[in-house]
Amino acid sequence: MALRSGDIEALQERLRAQPRDFSGWAALGLAYVEEARTSGDASRYPQAERALKRSLSVEPGNDQALAGQAALAAARHDFPDALRYADRALDANPYNERALATRIDALVELGRYDDAAKAADTADSRRPGVPVFTRYAYVHELRGDVKTARRVLEQALSSATTPSDVAYVATQLGQLAWNQGDYEEALLQYARALAADDTYLPALEGRARAQAASGDPEAAVKGMEAVVARSPFPGPLVVLGELYEAAGDRDRARDQYALVDAWTALARANGVNADLDTALAAADHGDRAAALRAARAEWDRRRTVHTADALAWALHRNGRDEEALPYARRATATGYRNATFLYHRGMTERAAGHERTAEQYLTKALRLNPGFSPLGAREARAALKDLEAGE
Repeated sequence: MALRSGDIEALQERLRAQPRDFSGWAALGLAYVEEARTSGDASRYPQAERALKRSLSVEPGNDQALAGQAALAAARHDFPDALRYADRALDANPYNERALATRIDALVELGRYDDAAKAADTADSRRPGVPVFTRYAYVHELRGDVKTARRVLEQALSSATTPSDVAYVATQLGQLAWNQGDYEEALLQYARALAADDTYLPALEGRARAQAASGDPEAAVKGMEAVVARSPFPGPLVVLGELYEAAGDRDRARDQYALVDAWTALARANGVNADLDTALAAADHGDRAAALRAARAEWDRRRTVHTADALAWALHRNGRDEEALPYARRATATGYRNATFLYHRGMTERAAGHERTAEQYLTKALRLNPGFSPLGAREARAALKDLEAGE
């Protein structure tokens, strides 16, 4: 979890008095990483890099700074480097919790799901706790094992002792429920998270999404506006834009989509690989050719269900549906229950002339999570109605 600005200031003050405190420099570097990840302020990443290098200059090879470099690389979406630094940190200290957790993240984001499962087992045997439990759960969710994912997250919540941990785990449970279309449970978990920390942005974002899907667009807009005011990440910006567009306010929607480009430029200037974010946003609301270039670049770097879905959708939006189909099918092959992936495959199958398969996947998407997207769900229902009318 991120340190608050007061904690960062306290670390800075301490390091002015004790400039050779390598642990303090490592902690400051990690604090910058976490602040950037939660606030969207990518300018914190170069600060994190400098602090972590300072720690290593004072104490070469220390596992705290190496784990921090792994976390920084992961936050910048440089997952090969994240894995490399995590392995170096674990060579120095096999029980470093941050390195164990980041190693799982890196393997997941590289599409090495079997290796990620093994890494999660190893981490659980060495340092069982909230950071490892939540990642263990996600590895199972990616394989379609929602029951195990929920059980592990509930175990993590029962062991959470700090407000930040409660907020984090309850939000993960809310996201899991949201993915299954259980909005009542999702809202309950987000409320639990916000009772622990009423400023926790992922819970505020999740609540707004669930409110929109539950038929309360006014509350959803208000909540998402508060989120993007503090954290202008592409995901919330696109959702807010789509909420505006669904309400008929295209001008305000375009403003939100334009902000995605501004965030992407800032992120890239600070060393973040933003191709996946670019591909997903631009395919629907921007330059489709640029979306395809970004999706191809990301696929060349890592082969995951998320990059397969992004490439499939960018190809579809550029009218290259036969080329898109293998990627759309790969995105839905692990058992991961994601309505957006199912919708993308259904629309691509339809465009390629496979109407029966298209109907099957659009039906699956809407049964799983009928409010998965302010605009996508509406388009899925319209396409399904057309397919049924043509039978």
